[in-house]
Amino acid sequence: MQFSVIVPLFNRPDEIRELLESLTLQTVRDFEVLVVEDGSEHDARDIVAAFSDRLDIHYFWKENERQGFTRNFGFERAKGDWMVVFDSDCLIPERYFEHVGAFLSKHPDIDVYGGPDAAHASFTPIQKAISHSMTSLLTTGGIRGGEKQWGTYQPRSFNMGISRKAWEVSGGYRITVKGEDIEFSMRLLAHGLKSALIPDAVVYHKRRTDFRQFRKQVEFFGRARVNIRRFFPGSLRPLHWMPTLFLCYVVALVPLLLTAILWKSGWGAVGALIWWVPYMVWHVSLGLEALYKTREWQVAWLAPRAARIQLTSYGWGLLSEYFAVVVFKQRDSVIGEILDVPPTPQQGSGS
Repeated sequence: MQFSVIVPLFNRPDEIRELLESLTLQTVRDFEVLVVEDGSEHDARDIVAAFSDRLDIHYFWKENERQGFTRNFGFERAKGDWMVVFDSDCLIPERYFEHVGAFLSKHPDIDVYGGPDAAHASFTPIQKAISHSMTSLLTTGGIRGGEKQWGTYQPRSFNMGISRKAWEVSGGYRITVKGEDIEFSMRLLAHGLKSALIPDAVVYHKRRTDFRQFRKQVEFFGRARVNIRRFFPGSLRPLHWMPTLFLCYVVALVPLLLTAILWKSGWGAVGALIWWVPYMVWHVSLGLEALYKTREWQVAWLAPRAARIQLTSYGWGLLSEYFAVVVFKQRDSVIGEILDVPPTPQQGSGS
């Protein structure tokens, strides 16, 4: 068997139904599916059982350990040569495994891969706006998009595959949450394994359904970046602070606007308003970019708001966590247990 699909699940029975439906349409069927219920109160046992005649599918229920260790649970029981991790809120295009299989056949030196995410036509305008924000050149620099990356690409766990060799060398996820996929990807590369982004291995990723949920999620991403620093000193780079600088800039725009209003006229008012020009150019450019890509006016209207939430929330999460953990040492950055895993050459046995 070539692929084992591993899906951690926590109280999301409706999402898993749509994911499994999309897997039944695959043009290549050389895969099994392992659904690992992570201590859910609202389990999906019956939903999964309904697909047993259309998929080689296995259902497991375990006590709650959160997503990283839940994926490890699946790795331990997988039979495939490749273990593929999807989030439960993904839809998988029908030629996904066809594209991945063809790529891996041509590049047998690859042991880790990831793929881009996109918005499905059925997604709501907010979901499409969030998807655009997370992949736009004007927010993430396109690093979550579909450009070619080779050798050092760091996949994320919503769409990621590792070879059995990678699993055996790495020991799986070291932490269960708060940047667990970034730590895992960085450690896989530190072991000398090669990775690649497969441009055609696209998944449709729903992410969050409203801006409130999205704000909380992205703030957590910012906090997680500080956690990675514990395992890979020096990994927190100036680039990661750009959202925090954006946050400071946006906050400063408010008093600048008030200054311009109170000044009413003169060079002082003009000078205060000039600071708004870059923001407005960025705001309009995001909307036009979203309109060009989606052809939907509502998405174009919502995309700048999604981008502003993304950058300011990430920036605040990173800043607040850095002060709490690094500056004031008020708490540990890690949530839960840290597993013993084979050390990388760089980390050594003492890390």
